[in-house]
Amino acid sequence: MPLLLLIRHGENEYVKTGKLAGRLPGVHLNERGQKQAQALGDALKDVPIKAIYSSPLERAMETAAPIASARKLDILQEPDLMDTHIGKWQGKSWRVLSLTKAWKIVQNAPSRFRFPEGESFPEAQLRLANVLERVVQTHKKPQDIVAVVFHADPIKLAVAHFLGMPLDHFQRLACDTGSMTVLHVGESGAHLVKLNQRPPFDFLPSDKKK
Repeated sequence: MPLLLLIRHGENEYVKTGKLAGRLPGVHLNERGQKQAQALGDALKDVPIKAIYSSPLERAMETAAPIASARKLDILQEPDLMDTHIGKWQGKSWRVLSLTKAWKIVQNAPSRFRFPEGESFPEAQLRLANVLERVVQTHKKPQDIVAVVFHADPIKLAVAHFLGMPLDHFQRLACDTGSMTVLHVGESGAHLVKLNQRPPFDFLPSDKKK
């Protein structure tokens, strides 16, 4: 069964607004994010990646691009890798939201929260679990390495699912911009290889000729 490289997109230009981007279109990588994306591409250029899947949001696609270019692969867009559907919270100030009772629920008991006109965390986790299970079933060989580029909370929700963690603990996981979390999914379950790693990735196999 495959090695999944769960990659969070690079830093984006919306960060400076202090607002939640959610699924807003037109949110691109900023200069730092572009450097993070290129660093990922450079670090993974000799890793025998079989396929690259990405959320269709621009910040994810722009992060996947240098990796795909280095490996001469097409980016496979997957809508179910989109960020959490935060409904009416999209575009709102996180500082204002952080003062609300709802924010405390999001941080401490997310399994009980549904975003206004959006999805609940259990729904988001199920969506992400299903799409990654499809990826696993598509790439069954033990040596298969698959890159998946998407978003922070979705990555943490996916890790919690595969490791059997309570959903209410998923916020305890770290997932920085331009980072990679690695899961090995086997017949008997999943194993966390690395969490929130930045380049270089010396622990990964290489097809570079010595």
